[in-house]
Amino acid sequence: MAGWLVLLCALPCLALATPQVGRDYLVTGAPTSEQAPQRHCTPAMRAQLTERVEIPAPPGGWSGAPQAVNVFNVFAGEVRVHHGDREVCGRMHDARTRDSRFRAGIGMVAVPPAGSREPIQVAWSTPLKAGWIPTVRIGAPSPIQQFDTARLLVRTACVAIAIALAFMALMGFLSTRDRVFLGYTLLCTLTVLGQAVLSGLSGYPEPWLPIGDQESRWLVVLSCLGLPVLLYVMWLLTGAARAWRAAGRWPARATVAFCATALLAVWLPQRALSRLATGMDAGFAVGCVAILVLSLAGLRRRRGDALAAIAAVLPFLAMTLMDMADNRTLIEYRVEAIQLAITWFLTVSAYVLNLRLGQLRRQRDEMRALADTDELTGLPNRRAGLKRLEQHMGAARADGGPLAVGFLDIDLFKRINDVHGHAVGDRVLVAVAATLTSAVREPADVIRMGGEEFLVLLPGIGGATARARLDAMRTGVGAAGAALGIEGLAVTASIGLASLTPEDADAASLLRRADEAMYRAKRAGRDRVVEAGSTPDGEG
Repeated sequence: MAGWLVLLCALPCLALATPQVGRDYLVTGAPTSEQAPQRHCTPAMRAQLTERVEIPAPPGGWSGAPQAVNVFNVFAGEVRVHHGDREVCGRMHDARTRDSRFRAGIGMVAVPPAGSREPIQVAWSTPLKAGWIPTVRIGAPSPIQQFDTARLLVRTACVAIAIALAFMALMGFLSTRDRVFLGYTLLCTLTVLGQAVLSGLSGYPEPWLPIGDQESRWLVVLSCLGLPVLLYVMWLLTGAARAWRAAGRWPARATVAFCATALLAVWLPQRALSRLATGMDAGFAVGCVAILVLSLAGLRRRRGDALAAIAAVLPFLAMTLMDMADNRTLIEYRVEAIQLAITWFLTVSAYVLNLRLGQLRRQRDEMRALADTDELTGLPNRRAGLKRLEQHMGAARADGGPLAVGFLDIDLFKRINDVHGHAVGDRVLVAVAATLTSAVREPADVIRMGGEEFLVLLPGIGGATARARLDAMRTGVGAAGAALGIEGLAVTASIGLASLTPEDADAASLLRRADEAMYRAKRAGRDRVVEAGSTPDGEG
């Protein structure tokens, strides 16, 4: 909270410090002598590029129009685009090495001479996994750049959603202290890192993760951490952890074991990394099928939460089937497909988390109500009643209105329990509570103070009106006892009345005067209302 206050206070200062020139325009920044960065393809770079493709010229040769070439889905290593004397090299995880006109891929704009038949060459390193092949798009510069920007927006939006969900979950944890929200926050943070490395956003606009030339290792490590965690969360969404409590620990242990393999990936050679990555993908696909089977079994058992697990796992299963079929669309948009599937998974999990938040709030409200409510009569208990009395006193002093309280005690209640039994005594308490609440505008103004004692709050009423109201309640108590139809049972009540005065410093002072008046009513013969400061009949 303090950080937000500091930020809000700093905003006016930042506004005043903004450089403005003229009245109708704004100029920021400063001239520079820095030259545009040139990325030269060294012989060492070219030696690492083991894969290559040539884009041939049309049958009649190049038209002489500019040709934009953009390369996507290269997850590790250098990419080289070459034609004639024009050559560009770049890495996905360092935007400074790439042509600034292309943001989601590594591209170049070449202008082949009209009639030339020299092909455009593209080269890259051996992919980490066999199916993760690069895609090359060629065409007019403007459409290619717009397409490139659209892909960047999708990638950025997925990361932004994950960050927003992480902050929402963190706020939920701070308000509830429920560790599930903290776990979801960490999950979102992990997916942010994974998506940044997968999409190349870790190097845009400048590298903000220390990836260097270890892109493959980062991808495998984050996959070893992320994929088992995704499966474990889906397992929790199926509700199977509650249905089979005996097996509930094994998925958690398996998740920890798979995450531990991420430590091994730090030292594995490149060939072993490729095998581990392929194995993780296969294991994740099998896990998704298992999640679907468990979810369908949960639906048969009418567990509604299994629907969330089905919704979360379906995009991953769809990608697995498309991958097995060498689907062209998945190959071209693999990065975006993975990010959208993860974003959908996080959204479904956030929906379930929101349901949990609602449940926690209901439980909190129920616990609060139980803490403030008398179990037998349903009336506010002493603690809640004293809070309400203080609220009424504050309001009465603020607007100068009257306030009266009646302290009621059921006469000879112990004898009722001894003669008729405690069950009848409980019925008498419930009947008295119902009679009192029916005689006031707000049921919360009748409080069970404990045992056979009740407190009645009469805001806006004082003097003879308050006495008449309490006397009517006393008569109603007798009628309620008679309505129980128990032979020999007579129920009466002694009531002490006290009105708020300037001398009442707090609620305890007002209650003390009402309590004293109630005991005077008992000494005067019971079954009557006695006002504080008066002399009741029968008392000398």
